[in-house]
Amino acid sequence: MNKTLLLVAAVFAFSVPSYAQDDVGIMKLDEFKYPKQRKIIDIPNVNGLQVLKCDFHMHTVFTDGHVWPNVRVQEAWKEGLDAIAFTEHVEYTPHKDDVKPGNLRPHELAKNLAAEQNILLIKGTEVTRNTPPGHFNALFIQDDKNLVVSRDSELDNQAIQAVVDQKAFIFWNHPGWKATQIEGSYEWIPFVDKMYKDKNLHGIEVVNGFGFHKKALDWALDRNLTIIGNTDIHNLIAHEYDIERAGVHRTMTLVMAKDRSAEAIRTALENGNTVAWSSNYLFGKEEHVRNLFDACVKLNPAFHEKENGKKANSKYYELQNNSDLYFELQLVDGKATKNIVLYPKSAQIVVADAGQTKLSYEVVSTYIRSDKHLKVELSL
Repeated sequence: MNKTLLLVAAVFAFSVPSYAQDDVGIMKLDEFKYPKQRKIIDIPNVNGLQVLKCDFHMHTVFTDGHVWPNVRVQEAWKEGLDAIAFTEHVEYTPHKDDVKPGNLRPHELAKNLAAEQNILLIKGTEVTRNTPPGHFNALFIQDDKNLVVSRDSELDNQAIQAVVDQKAFIFWNHPGWKATQIEGSYEWIPFVDKMYKDKNLHGIEVVNGFGFHKKALDWALDRNLTIIGNTDIHNLIAHEYDIERAGVHRTMTLVMAKDRSAEAIRTALENGNTVAWSSNYLFGKEEHVRNLFDACVKLNPAFHEKENGKKANSKYYELQNNSDLYFELQLVDGKATKNIVLYPKSAQIVVADAGQTKLSYEVVSTYIRSDKHLKVELSL
């Protein structure tokens, strides 16, 4: 073999991984097997409360979903969630010829894997009535024995009462779905109003997947109902969300709870201590969105001053985002940088005229009403 061939052979030997080979000659490509990795969604504590990432509306093959329950747990682990709930339809089981129905069967099948992967798995169901009145999710149910299976509209009240009797936390799903079927279009309907007055409605799903239901946000705010955001996923999460791309995540509810437990989540939900997070947007009560913003964003002291002749000098500041959330700000009062985009875990330079004590911005990536963004003041 000449020197050139020897050199090529040596380079090839050192550049190709060595493979283990068993007695029957099967090569194991372990060198190319990547370890599983859990994404960490970093959001600082808010006033001493942990920010838990939750999805309370998901389906499996036990109703009209396309995946086995364990897949949902694996997705949640990989994507950095803290808690999930399978909310299978009570009244709709299209795969019943192939999969034996059982509303809480997915929970039973997946609870061990969830425990092993440190995912809080909350019992739930979807009460799927015709529209109107629509669909309702019930969390923290105890069993599925007395749930109403018939979709007969005469049984709508009994269907809700069946989960009320289990002391469930109940929220109205995607109120804008099939809104044209509701007399008077997309409005606060009598059935839901009665649930609310009877204290049997506790929240509203303001964001479902990629859909923001604007009126639902105002209804929740005006009636002090908990604001919820979920995927309502049926397919693989990776099929619906480009989760391999930086910054992309599933729709979820950020629950600010005293600790990472199902009991603390329930207390936080009952207290309305939530913010919905979908795409680059946050939706919630002003106090909660503001507290979240304040926990994530910090304006550092001026580090440079530039003389501008007859004009006011310019001071340079660094605005820092210490979270995996996204904030977009537009100046509404003061003389400074007009538009600021704070990507996850990033900082931007803010240039402001000297002599000012504060600047006012609208955080246009937030909604504290259907037509209103959070307004923040930056003290200089």
